[in-house]
Amino acid sequence: MADADVIVVGAGLSGLVTATELTAAGRRVLLLDQEPEASLGGQAWWSFGGLFLVDSPEQRRLGVRDSAELAWSDWLGSARFEPGAEDGRGPDRHGYAWAKHYVEAAAGDLRSWLHAKGVRWFPLVQWAERGGYPAGGHGNTVPRFHVTWGTGPAIVAPFVEAARRARSAGLLEMRFRRRVTGFVVTDGRVTGVRCEVLADDDALRGAPSSRDVVAAEELTAGAVVVASGGIGANHDLARDRWDPAAGTLPARMLSGVPDSTDGLLLGHAADAGAALVHEHRMWHYPEGIANHSPVWTNHGIRILPGPSSLWLDADGGRLPAPLFPGFDALGALQHVTRRGDDHSWFVLNKAIMESEFALSGSEQNPDLTGKDLRLLAQRVLPGAVGPVARFAAESPEFLWADTPAELAGKMNALTEATPGSRGHVDPEALAAIVAARDAQVASGLGKDPQVVATRAARDFRVDKMIRVSPPRPLTTPKDGPLLAVRLSVLTRKTLGGLWCDPSGRVLHDDGTVLDGLWAVGEAAGFGGGGVHGHRALEGTFLGGCLHTGRVTGRALAAEAG
Repeated sequence: MADADVIVVGAGLSGLVTATELTAAGRRVLLLDQEPEASLGGQAWWSFGGLFLVDSPEQRRLGVRDSAELAWSDWLGSARFEPGAEDGRGPDRHGYAWAKHYVEAAAGDLRSWLHAKGVRWFPLVQWAERGGYPAGGHGNTVPRFHVTWGTGPAIVAPFVEAARRARSAGLLEMRFRRRVTGFVVTDGRVTGVRCEVLADDDALRGAPSSRDVVAAEELTAGAVVVASGGIGANHDLARDRWDPAAGTLPARMLSGVPDSTDGLLLGHAADAGAALVHEHRMWHYPEGIANHSPVWTNHGIRILPGPSSLWLDADGGRLPAPLFPGFDALGALQHVTRRGDDHSWFVLNKAIMESEFALSGSEQNPDLTGKDLRLLAQRVLPGAVGPVARFAAESPEFLWADTPAELAGKMNALTEATPGSRGHVDPEALAAIVAARDAQVASGLGKDPQVVATRAARDFRVDKMIRVSPPRPLTTPKDGPLLAVRLSVLTRKTLGGLWCDPSGRVLHDDGTVLDGLWAVGEAAGFGGGGVHGHRALEGTFLGGCLHTGRVTGRALAAEAG
């Protein structure tokens, strides 16, 4: 007798959703994960909890006019799927189909499905990935980033609770410290997994855990679902897969995901006959700063900036339009990697930092994560929110000065750059950049595209209220000292993955189904092997985990029945 109807490998969000959809249909599920139970929920627990939703009540209350048609147009402008995808041809055809279905769900029942599970959202919708390109290009035309009230833990919670109910009912068994090392293939069909049993470990959530092997197991089932995530913690693999046309990922990078996000299971699936597609497509961030209190190796935090900071390359030159803070993360990253740099800079002042800097992650937003209204009120009061203030005080990458020349000196000292060397910021050139920008702001209008974009951002009342500073010269005395923040590449998401059909069945290279193997979440490129194409609109990673888990779990339940 098989050990289960279905084995799900990976106890993150997509794995939990898949498992609970299966158990809701009466299927027996075995859920495996290489980490201790303390890490149940995976990367999603650490997230900001942002979801891409379309034409939501939250948007409508803010006067935002959105529609599935507008969202789909934005998605296509960002994804740039390969020719033929719309007609069901080529390697992007399944990613295209998943994308269309996801946008329909984001404008349809995705919100109501989560709402019925007790999930709620912060009423002030955020505007991520503005793009700044002409109509038809990358970016969100309107704000769509819905922050979950309770952030990532609140997204994970209903599925953890459902999993525990299913376990109590005898339909779900969760085995932690199981590291899958291969798939059992019988007559061309995946019928199980081989795994190592790792030594017990009391590591805290997200912290590195032991890889000592104490036993081995072979487990069988009618089907296996890969829900193991991407490659973000495997920097060597990320550098190897990075598109050479986009330059080179640097030797020094930060990790936005725990060490367990190693991508090894994707290779095991390929060994079993699965097709991996679009492995060079990734979604890393250029705005990373080292965590002063790291949990995992090279732990980095992403700054979520408003649009006012000057963004400079390693030599102190401005990034080209529209690579402004918050407009095109991948474009800015590729600008850095094509130059061969390992860092860039934000240059701003204390007032802009206090108004515009936020940090990604559940642990960096205790007010939203803890649903603390009194703490939340600080976001509309003068001064930086607590986690930002702590980084400003403790991080050696936050540099303060009274003049641009003094600031340049501190920037060069941090990077150990000398005159004439790569990465040296010329004090006079920096002073000239700041002066030119300040003159544009002081005019009251201005032709500088970043100044124009910043003024336009304040037309959206949420940005005017809590995210975008009133335009003033950086050198305005009352706005405090100047600030430079060194930004590093922060690895995060894999946009490619296991090639899957519209129900989540994994495919061979020739497009035929690899019987018995399914994939969800980041392991499936968030749908079909690459739902985002080349670029994401944000809020679509958690959304992709939820959507693929729901669709694939239901499809597999119907087949298993």
